[in-house]
Amino acid sequence: MEFLPKELDEYICQHSQKESPLLRELNRETWAKVLMPRMLSGHLQGRALSMLSKMISPKYVLEIGTFTGYSAICLCEGIKHGGKLITIDINEELENMANSYFKKAGVKDKIQHHIGNAIDIIPKLGYDFDLVFIDADKENYSEYFDLVIDKMPIGGFIVADNVLWSGKVIKDNDSKDQETIAIKEFNHKVQNEERVENVLFPIRDGLMICRKVK
Repeated sequence: MEFLPKELDEYICQHSQKESPLLRELNRETWAKVLMPRMLSGHLQGRALSMLSKMISPKYVLEIGTFTGYSAICLCEGIKHGGKLITIDINEELENMANSYFKKAGVKDKIQHHIGNAIDIIPKLGYDFDLVFIDADKENYSEYFDLVIDKMPIGGFIVADNVLWSGKVIKDNDSKDQETIAIKEFNHKVQNEERVENVLFPIRDGLMICRKVK
């Protein structure tokens, strides 16, 4: 779902940093070869993630939901020297594509790419994460939050994608759609969580930005 008129969306993209040739290539290949290409972060959201990463300057980043690697490459742009991005995805079919672009982008040495269930993998990770990006199965957003919040220092950030869920979050409260229910529960959880301060940005399908305060 597009929340802004096409002309205004185009204007915003024209007045944001350009997509690099490599990211543009990855964008095109994803749309040409991969099912559900709308899952890609894309130009505007990618620049937003890059800017957030540069502002935060994290040493360790966790990404839950690799897809074809676009957002991971963007997040790597702000990582401190010697830092790491740990990215997890359950779909092994996209592993080679993502890794090939990590190599092309010159960030393969910064990335640990895990294939498997994030709920099983996260507790085994021995890092304190300065930045976490959640963009995986919506039903587990709240559980991902609970798994990562204690692995973060005060001042760490959680960014969750798709929190507007194509506008379904403000539709019928009797919805039986489990993904919509899960996103609404996640948004409510964050809004009432004393350990974070938060703001919901209407970028593409919604980015929830949380900062750990205690």
